Amino acid sequence: MQVNPYLHYNGNCEEALNFYVKAIGAKIDVIMHVEGSPAAEQMPPSMAKKVLHGQISVDGEVIMASDAPPDYFEKMQGMSVCLQIKDPADGAKVFAALSEGGVIKMPFGATFWSKGFGMCVDKFGAPWMINCAFE
Repeated sequence: MQVNPYLHYNGNCEEALNFYVKAIGAKIDVIMHVEGSPAAEQMPPSMAKKVLHGQISVDGEVIMASDAPPDYFEKMQGMSVCLQIKDPADGAKVFAALSEGGVIKMPFGATFWSKGFGMCVDKFGAPWMINCAFE
């Protein structure tokens, strides 16, 4: 079994996925738009250029995403995407990139359980935890 987060955005999914390419070194595997898909007939015209399904990968791990149809978007809450990073210096860089333009919930730094840990919500509303565990 594989568990993958599936993030829903309010019309800016493609921008978010491109941001993650730079922020966390992800690779875009798939971006499928509503336009040209069988789902286009069931969606309002305003959804044509929106992401029906997107997928990025980083170090073999997959995060999936899409734009929510109008009136279906719900703010992401009650969960976080946690990135496990070995080197605290790398963790600090990723944290700085993800938190730029967003909200820092817990500044990145050493804790009693980790060489480095921080929590933020990125500028697209996705909550992240960066953890550099002791070995």
